Amino acid sequence: MGEVKLFQLAAEKTDPRPRGAASAARIPIEVKGLSHYYLKRADSRAEAVAALADVDLEVEPAEFVALVGPSGCGKTTLLNILSGLIEVQQGRVSVLDAPPAAARRDVAYMFARDALLPWRTALRNVTLGLEPLKLPAAEMRDRAGMMLRRVKLGEFLHAYPSQLSQGMRQRVALARTFALPSQVLLMDEPFAALDAHLRIEAGDLLLQLWEQDRRTVVFVTHDLHEAIALADRVIVFHPRPGRIATQFKIPFRRPRSVEELQESSEYHDFYRHLWRAMAVGEGR
Repeated sequence: MGEVKLFQLAAEKTDPRPRGAASAARIPIEVKGLSHYYLKRADSRAEAVAALADVDLEVEPAEFVALVGPSGCGKTTLLNILSGLIEVQQGRVSVLDAPPAAARRDVAYMFARDALLPWRTALRNVTLGLEPLKLPAAEMRDRAGMMLRRVKLGEFLHAYPSQLSQGMRQRVALARTFALPSQVLLMDEPFAALDAHLRIEAGDLLLQLWEQDRRTVVFVTHDLHEAIALADRVIVFHPRPGRIATQFKIPFRRPRSVEELQESSEYHDFYRHLWRAMAVGEGR
């Protein structure tokens, strides 16, 4: 654990955000004393099951935060609360200086599955998220086309989801998310369905898109390699009820390449230390 502490201290000297960003802007996400319970029914009796317990978290402007931890530790529950899909039961949550609310235009949510509409082309699936903004049709098409070209799907603008591979479908969903002008992006294991090679490619595309405007991102993943390669900070959750066990700032400077990091011995050393910290938190 002493070596892990050294990694933490070294990381604190490497702030990936522009100078003055934290002081010049408000804190986009603030969570104080958040607890959440689900009702579990058995033999016609309701039993409260704690999903989150006394979670405190602040995410700074332009920060990319990854949440990791075992299944059932409340990572997705936290995202659903931040998005307004689940009401706050106990504690205080602020997203861009307002309580969470569903369908906010300043918050985008990318799910584990692509959720593409099968009767719409790739282009029209990307414009779908822009339609509530009442933009001119030509502007929406131009923006959607630009984003699809950024994720290397320029030749498939008019293809339907059934004509695309799973990796291509996820890239359409990625383009749809980044086409929105939302300041906060919530991402729930968006590459979980991809194989290892496609996952690395998708991670590189995500980093390239994020580098363009440095939005605030909260990213849920079970993959420590993915968390280290993408994030500025990794938050480790204890098993249910979900609590923050520890956190690490990532010591690798930006811009990054997920593929190039795989070849770095320092990267793999950091992975091993983070893995050990997770194992301690899980009581292994």
